[in-house]
Amino acid sequence: MADETPGTQPPRGAPHDNASVAARLAALPQTASAEAFTVAANGFEFSGYRAEPAVPEPRLGVAVLVHGWPQYASCWEGAAALLLSAGVPILAYDQRGYSPGARPDAVEDYDVSHLVADLAAVTEACGLARFHLVGHDWGGVMGWPFAAAHPDRLLTLTSVSTAHTLAHGRRMKEDPEQYARMEYLRKIRHHPEEFSAAMLRDGGARLAAFYEDAIPADVVGSYLERFSEPGVFDAVLKYYRALGSREPMPATPITVPTLYVWGSEDVAFTRGAAELTGEYVEAPYRFVEIAGGSHWLPEQHPDTVAEAVLAHVREHSGGA
Repeated sequence: MADETPGTQPPRGAPHDNASVAARLAALPQTASAEAFTVAANGFEFSGYRAEPAVPEPRLGVAVLVHGWPQYASCWEGAAALLLSAGVPILAYDQRGYSPGARPDAVEDYDVSHLVADLAAVTEACGLARFHLVGHDWGGVMGWPFAAAHPDRLLTLTSVSTAHTLAHGRRMKEDPEQYARMEYLRKIRHHPEEFSAAMLRDGGARLAAFYEDAIPADVVGSYLERFSEPGVFDAVLKYYRALGSREPMPATPITVPTLYVWGSEDVAFTRGAAELTGEYVEAPYRFVEIAGGSHWLPEQHPDTVAEAVLAHVREHSGGA
């Protein structure tokens, strides 16, 4: 896997905006270039960063890294550094609600179908015809229907933490534990203002606790700072409020090579949902369990996630 000698990993420390992440990646020996960007796509402007490896492996293709809630594209910094050291170019962007230029007011504008369209438009605007999609949390929620709708755009799919949509729904109906783990979702949907106020009160103490001490304190601090800006946290809660507002996008068939990385201590997705996920993939499929891993795998276990993604990418690139 990646060279893990000193200098391959970015140093910890604030700030964690896209420009700062790009600057730290650019300073690493495994990176030829890295930059923050803003791109017009799907009627909005999305912010992100991209980087090229110093020693590329052109056959591998580009990895597009999509974050979840409540995180930003910076969550991938550690994994991105390791992928770059293995010769894989990376691109990461802040989804709608997170990017300042992509923050619509209407709840229905945060439906999964819009997230799928955003990914299609952002990658097209960045010149990517096909790519490896790596999505965590809502990046995975969006990734499953994206793979079903746009298999021609993907070399591979990796979902980090997020069980397949239908597996999760099935376990919600059958398993009281899985239903109970989604209590936060029901609070957001039915009492969004109260939920937002409670999470941000006292300097964001409850939001900080939400990360279970699995994310470095400086990264948590950067999240709290950005989510405390007027209107930002309310915007990203609309992902949950929009659920069910439209006919759900089909999440099958999944016909691209698929990797699912799950932490055994995930607070959101039970083992039952994890083990069912493979039933909905009609392509080569691999399940990787990270023993002791939480829901916050990109920040908590960037090396392990990157190693799994790299093995998957190498196996299925096919001369991309």
